[in-house]
Amino acid sequence: MRNDVTAVSDGARPTVLVLDAAPGEPAPRLGALTGRARVLHARDAAGLRALLPEADALLVWDFTSDAVREAWPGEGPRPRWVHTASAGVDRLMFPELVGSDTVVTNARGVFDLPIAEYVAALVLAMGKDLPRTLALQAAGEWRHRETQRIAGTRACVVGSGPIGHAITTHLKALGIITALVGRRARAGVHGPADLDRLLARADWVVCAAPLTERTRGMFDARRFGVMQPAARFINVGRGPLVVESDLVDALHNRWIAGAALDVFEHEPLAPDSPLWTAPGLIISPHMSGDTVGWRDELGQQFVELYGRWESGRALTNVVDKKRGYVPGN
Repeated sequence: MRNDVTAVSDGARPTVLVLDAAPGEPAPRLGALTGRARVLHARDAAGLRALLPEADALLVWDFTSDAVREAWPGEGPRPRWVHTASAGVDRLMFPELVGSDTVVTNARGVFDLPIAEYVAALVLAMGKDLPRTLALQAAGEWRHRETQRIAGTRACVVGSGPIGHAITTHLKALGIITALVGRRARAGVHGPADLDRLLARADWVVCAAPLTERTRGMFDARRFGVMQPAARFINVGRGPLVVESDLVDALHNRWIAGAALDVFEHEPLAPDSPLWTAPGLIISPHMSGDTVGWRDELGQQFVELYGRWESGRALTNVVDKKRGYVPGN
């Protein structure tokens, strides 16, 4: 796996092509590249297709777009480095890019703590029945209830990357007994063989796994059936990790007590999706990692990576394209 790709060395300024977000969305702040790079912009697959042969590096700022997948196949040279301003890279794992010698990097490190905080907030909100409290307040209804003690409960966190580790740390700080599950067993991490056993004991199941062919649809009717009736399920990984119709059935049939989804198979979520009315489900619009200033952090991260690339140093956050994520230690 190459991670030593460098900028052009003939004295010409490298060309950086940016896949911009939709009109009205902030563009990356790349002023630090002035005089160091020629920066071009595209908004869709057609624009990308025309400019890809000129680009030495591609910044996928709009990480929700499939434009790279649509534009990449074709004639002419292609960028030697692609960086996506997201933790997930599944939209880039198409055969033509995976099979090339182009290096792919991601935004590993930017979203870890914000997502962990968001998961902790969801656990507290569900355990303390805050959604119903707010609903009763809006209705002007005084109704005393008892809520759950969080300390001493058990959690199973699926996905042992930096986000999963950060979630585990935050849940342990709340007094929750937490088990972390990854692709393989190692010190402090359970392997897939332990997953069902851990799910059966968990009060909280948190999915923070990458989307690969092995993980797609991993939370289905069978897995929801393994969980105990008092369990709550949270997904902050990728939408297709969950069979959404099976989750709706599990909530209606009270196989589990509740759930929270921040990511979905199709985004934005359609107005007629049955998820909107599923009992005990909290829906948020893919925002768990987006704190004030997050776009500036993403832009700064790319500038720092560009500095490494420009000077011939090895890039960090390099994705193993066969696995579909950045390998850990």
